Amino acid sequence: MQIVYAVYNQYSDARRAHASCPDPTVRKDRAATPRESIACTSGMATGLWRTVGTLFLSLLLGACATTPPEPTAAETARDLQAVIKSEHLTDGRGRFREVLCTVLDQHGRDQPDYRPCEEALRKLEPESGATNEPVALGTSKANYLALLVPGLGWNCFEEWLDISGSAPAYAARFGYELRTVPIDGLSSSGNNARIISEYVASLPEKDAGRPIILIGYSKGTPDILEAVTSYPDLAKRVAAVISLSGAVRGSALADDASQATANMLTMVPGSKCEKTDGDNDAVASLRPAVREQWLATHELPTEIRYYSVVTYPAPERVSWALENSYKLLGKQDSRNDTQVIIFDQIIPGSTLVAFLNADHWAVAVPVARGHSIVGSTLVNHNDYPREVFLEALMRYVEEDLSAGR
Repeated sequence: MQIVYAVYNQYSDARRAHASCPDPTVRKDRAATPRESIACTSGMATGLWRTVGTLFLSLLLGACATTPPEPTAAETARDLQAVIKSEHLTDGRGRFREVLCTVLDQHGRDQPDYRPCEEALRKLEPESGATNEPVALGTSKANYLALLVPGLGWNCFEEWLDISGSAPAYAARFGYELRTVPIDGLSSSGNNARIISEYVASLPEKDAGRPIILIGYSKGTPDILEAVTSYPDLAKRVAAVISLSGAVRGSALADDASQATANMLTMVPGSKCEKTDGDNDAVASLRPAVREQWLATHELPTEIRYYSVVTYPAPERVSWALENSYKLLGKQDSRNDTQVIIFDQIIPGSTLVAFLNADHWAVAVPVARGHSIVGSTLVNHNDYPREVFLEALMRYVEEDLSAGR
């Protein structure tokens, strides 16, 4: 497939440039090109440009798309209200706005990537659910255990991202514990559903009585939905499921992608993923036809509460490395986060929490913080107040669960 060869060729170019540049700041024979400057810089020589950035850019080669036209506010409001009605959603955006604005104001100014509330959220009218009640800012006593199920390829580049001590450590200050479930980043949702179930079943005794909140990022959301549907013992322990930029109905980009391309993530330095680890079928699980068929033939456990957080960046908040996928997906619907259309991120029957002004990577993948060159070139709109957002999300869900809404 042309995509695979394109990825391989760009990967090989970057390796040759790095090999010819023992001093990461110069080339001896001529001025370095922008690509070589990135590849030869010490922080990037074995980093994102060589693999992750190249992979996602090359998935879309041949699609020299133009910027898609944005529907009018009235058209989006009409479409959103239709989705709220057809999917039986509860609109909680007004209350979450109150919570996030309060947390940002009180806790966020000293945290990384601070931005005012009106810039962190997008407001799609009509927005309902506001209560005007005060927001509790103390330490949580609910003893929730939040488990993050990440997306495709996460364990391939987790070490390169180095997210230790970031959002989970911050949330712990307020009594919220977040752990990451070690799923297989290259496997299907069915395979990862089993891993999620086994992980929860093997939790230590001290966690036995704790209510669990499962947070699915990107492909992690369908992984979770398959898990709670397929494993009743797991479902009994889960209080809530949160979709964060979730590929609930898949992504049209997966229709033109191959598993072989995804497997190139095994070449990321420090990668902990191997294509032989699981069933090596992650891409198929993201295809819209697969996800639609699954939703049509499975009923989600009714004893679990479901929440949907949608990423919907303003065009100027899309990182350069994701612009091509944003435009390509925009041929179908410009209201997307560069990987998933906004309405396809929503769990049927869930509470609609927010539309975040962030692209698919910015909300959960802190590339720019640890890799400044990448952050100023390829992933140039990766800043988002993730720590404070996580605190606000946990406070909102805790409040909602305790109210029994």
